[in-house]
Amino acid sequence: MELRTLILNTINKQGQITTADIVGQTGLSRAYAQRFLKNLADEGAIVLMGKANQAHYIISSKKGTSIKKPLRVHKIMLNKDLAEDKVLRQIKEESAIFKGVATNISSIVDYAFTEMLNNAIEHSASEKIDLIIMKTATDIRFTVADQGVGIFNNIMKIKRLHTTIEAIQDLLKGKETTAPDAHSGEGIFFTSKVADRLIIKSFEKKLIFDNIGQDIYIKDIQSVKGTKIDFVLGLKSKKKLADLFNKYTDDSFQFSKTAVKVKLYHQNVDYVSRSQARRILAGLEKFKTIELDFNDIKTIGQAFADEVFRIWQSAHKDVKFVVKNANENVMIMIKRAQSLYTTC
Repeated sequence: MELRTLILNTINKQGQITTADIVGQTGLSRAYAQRFLKNLADEGAIVLMGKANQAHYIISSKKGTSIKKPLRVHKIMLNKDLAEDKVLRQIKEESAIFKGVATNISSIVDYAFTEMLNNAIEHSASEKIDLIIMKTATDIRFTVADQGVGIFNNIMKIKRLHTTIEAIQDLLKGKETTAPDAHSGEGIFFTSKVADRLIIKSFEKKLIFDNIGQDIYIKDIQSVKGTKIDFVLGLKSKKKLADLFNKYTDDSFQFSKTAVKVKLYHQNVDYVSRSQARRILAGLEKFKTIELDFNDIKTIGQAFADEVFRIWQSAHKDVKFVVKNANENVMIMIKRAQSLYTTC
């Protein structure tokens, strides 16, 4: 294929092209590829965007008076002195991803993108961050990936947990963070609520928040290094970021009104000990309502129930427990502990 045709086809397909793309596809020298791109730019066929390691080319308009900006941006950035707001501003300047997008959609994507990128910058310890953001005919979606320690492994280390499932349960509490002095821990919680679909991949697990199907589930995957976040929001969504914040914050804008959901996952785990109960409840004193989902849990131990529904409850009288999907065996243990709480 003629090099000119290859370049224009690549840009039409992925929105942009770099010197490295040409070298990778053709085996030509970097110097030759750069000269060819410059010649096309001098002709007015393509336009150079960005500088240094961010340099890439996009298609010019037919009239040559305006630039046809891409609907997809892919960046691999060194994680040094990065600022998520500046990265987003650059993407908006270089692309047409946000052009014509409703204000409620734009504000949600702004929030989610900067929160997820900030997590990678601050917590991953990754040398590079790979991100893709695009607009399709039906949605805006982005991916933020790093090659760092991995979100689940990081939680396990900081919180001294033993398994990935324990780390995921801790993450699902909503306001937990591995850097409490710098972060409120609300970013993933709010992003998971406002997305149509949010997927977190790390190590050997994939955590999926499916707000269209109104479900949260976990899948085993082939082990991956670092963390990969995939976010999708439909262009016709009626969600508003302000409504979400109002739902989960009180008048002083503290994250305290949420009915946080704690889903107990039955994967070779029997909830019998006080230490298990203390781990699950760690940090939940911040909330006013705690929903415990016992779906697929066959039974719980007396010590586990007593720690949750008598000892912990007696120490946090202003917190309300909501029990969901508990079978008869589980409810017997819960009611026994609750009866002891009411008499103490």
